[in-house]
Amino acid sequence: MAIFLTYDGTELSYRSEGEGEPLICLPGGPGRASAYLGDLGGLSRYRRLIVLEARGTGGSATPADTATYRCDRQVDDVEALREHLGLDRIDVLAHSAAGNLAVMYAAGRPHRVRSLTLVTPAHAPWASPSPTVTGARPPACAPASPGTPRGARRRTRSRPGATRARWGRRSDRSWTAAGTRRPGPTPPRRTSSAIRRQRVPSAPTEHSTRRRPGPRRRASTPRCSCSPESSTATRARRGPPELAALFPAARTVVQPGAGHYPWLDDPGAFTRTVAAFLDPAVHSVTAQGVTLAYRVWGREDAPPVVLAHGRGGDSTHWTHVARELAVSRRVYAPDFRGHGLSDWPGSYGFETFRDDLSLFVTALGLGPADIVAHSMGGAAALLLAQRRPELVARLVVEDAPPLLPLDPPRPPAVRGEEPLGFDWPVVPDTDRELNEPDPAWWQELTEITCPTLVIGGGPTSHVPQDRLAELAGRIPGGRFVTIDAGHLVHESRPEDFLKALKEFGL
Repeated sequence: MAIFLTYDGTELSYRSEGEGEPLICLPGGPGRASAYLGDLGGLSRYRRLIVLEARGTGGSATPADTATYRCDRQVDDVEALREHLGLDRIDVLAHSAAGNLAVMYAAGRPHRVRSLTLVTPAHAPWASPSPTVTGARPPACAPASPGTPRGARRRTRSRPGATRARWGRRSDRSWTAAGTRRPGPTPPRRTSSAIRRQRVPSAPTEHSTRRRPGPRRRASTPRCSCSPESSTATRARRGPPELAALFPAARTVVQPGAGHYPWLDDPGAFTRTVAAFLDPAVHSVTAQGVTLAYRVWGREDAPPVVLAHGRGGDSTHWTHVARELAVSRRVYAPDFRGHGLSDWPGSYGFETFRDDLSLFVTALGLGPADIVAHSMGGAAALLLAQRRPELVARLVVEDAPPLLPLDPPRPPAVRGEEPLGFDWPVVPDTDRELNEPDPAWWQELTEITCPTLVIGGGPTSHVPQDRLAELAGRIPGGRFVTIDAGHLVHESRPEDFLKALKEFGL
């Protein structure tokens, strides 16, 4: 734990975990120490988490003036932490009741906030104006009353699952999708005085906290991400969709099957969503229920080229090639489903990856586009050229598996213990198809009409090069080139790879 002095001389503590750009994390409660956040489901792999202990909780000191527990007063603690870290602008993540604190900070200091991520925020009525906050009225850190508007409890009970979601908010437990209760994080130190004082908003009397909220204005933070646990819970009280409406560039994300602690219910889904949101280089497109993350390089008005990665890879594997191509092209590199920061639905196959390419090109209006595809992505691109020829202008296939049965077949794959950047079922699902591919995949190669270049990795590649040459020969006008680099041609010999693309007309 590190210590710093805030504006009134109180010693506050924070912990730092992970590497990369700092992410200021504010624990909920109110009055709850930060240990329950852990590393937010592995988010520390993507960002350096700076987790603040609120005054009077965890390792932070009890303030001399208990009135400073108020949410509007703790805004200055966040500012003091920013100054202590020497950061000009910060990314802020807040859980539960801390969402009010984060919104107040962002509204009062929009020039200091790069992005705002609100996780299952408990958002109270914006009861009283403050001359020091611009762009929005400040909320209480938590409501003084039980927090559910009159009549809302009856409405909550009338909806299946709504009561479970409401209790998931109010207890230290989370609920499974089947409605069974699982133990939540062990509740660490709480400060009852902090809880009581934080429930008093900026207005001086309890009566004023029950007033109908005045007109709301939009906050001016640049980005906001909300992840409510369920739509029923957000209807039972003023929830994330209504809060997200206050921001001009907000995005609301629902994590299926998650409760009040989404980083515990599905750590991978939580970290991928937040990491993609926080990375300004990552974009996303959703089509037919699948969200695909992607990266872009080059001028918007340049001709498009799509780079499709191999099994176990992601869009970052193309960085060097993408930067070189971006001199004259608009380069798009998506993550296939089950890879990188895209959705991991749990079931995969070459035809689903083909559909990912089709959805991606169609949703962004890129077709017909040039496609450069490696390995698994190459097989998917071949299937796309067969079924949707109008989407593919030219095709480059790099050391892709031939669409013929493997001889000998691959044995059942065994997963190791190391963490993966992709969903493990990708391996057994695609291995089954490689052992017994659909015969039509090979037969319909003759129907591909776009100019096609097949690049083989030579004798050090595990892909049979004679089969690759045969594959290229079945495509009308197909060309086959060997670059002795092994399976990862574009990474092992990028200059030779780019030269081959240039000679092909890319």
